[in-house]
Amino acid sequence: MDEKDIRILSAIAKHKTGSPDAIADISGIPKSTVHYRIQQLKEEGVITNDLLDVDLDKIGLSITLISEVWAEFEEGYHESVGNKLSEIEGVNQVYFTLGDTDFIVISHLPSRQQVERMVEKFEATDEIHRTSSTFVISTVKSESNAVADYELETLLELLL
Repeated sequence: MDEKDIRILSAIAKHKTGSPDAIADISGIPKSTVHYRIQQLKEEGVITNDLLDVDLDKIGLSITLISEVWAEFEEGYHESVGNKLSEIEGVNQVYFTLGDTDFIVISHLPSRQQVERMVEKFEATDEIHRTSSTFVISTVKSESNAVADYELETLLELLL
C-alpha cells in the first residue's frame, strides 16, 4: 500500500463514493490509475464490497440494541459462542472482548417485541450466563468506514 492507495481509500470513505471519476477529482489521481488501483485493492481484499450504506431508520430497523454478554469460559468459547451469537437473526456485529464482558453484540431491530425476542435468544443459549442490553436513544456518530475518521495527512503518517 502506498500514498495513492491511501488517498483513494480516504476519498472513498469521506465522500462515500466508488466512482472512479469522483475519486479522481477528489484525490487528484488520474482516473485510469484510480480504476486500476481500485481493482488491485479489491483483488488484495482491502476493498471488500461495492455495497452502499442504507438508512436503517428509513427501512424500519430503527432500534439499535447494544448488548453485553457474559459466557461460560472454556477452550475455544470465543469462537463457539461468538458464532452462535452471530447466527441470531438481527445481530449485526459481534465482538469478543477483554475485560469483564466477554462479548459486545450490536443489533438493529424494528420493534420492542423483537428486542424481547433477541434477549430470549441470548438467554436460550446454554453457554451464556448473563446479558445486559441498552437501547440507543439517539446516534451521535455512526461511521461504518473507519478510514473516514482520519484526516488524510494522519493516515499517510500512520500507515506509510
